[in-house]
Amino acid sequence: MPKLKTKSGAKKRFKLTATGKVKVAQAGKRHGMIKRTTKFIRNARGTTVLADQDAKIVKKFLPYA
Repeated sequence: MPKLKTKSGAKKRFKLTATGKVKVAQAGKRHGMIKRTTKFIRNARGTTVLADQDAKIVKKFLPYA
């Protein structure tokens, strides 16, 4: 079997936790902060864990993670 290639975009955006969940930065913080509420900005700090349905797709992009 040949080696599988990792999607280079995915390796920059996602990390796997020790339990196998997919960790990702919070969305919606690149621009347009003036129109966002303070509550939204505060809650979107740091990282979050992807939902299982999305994580299943991302794990195919990271075969050796």
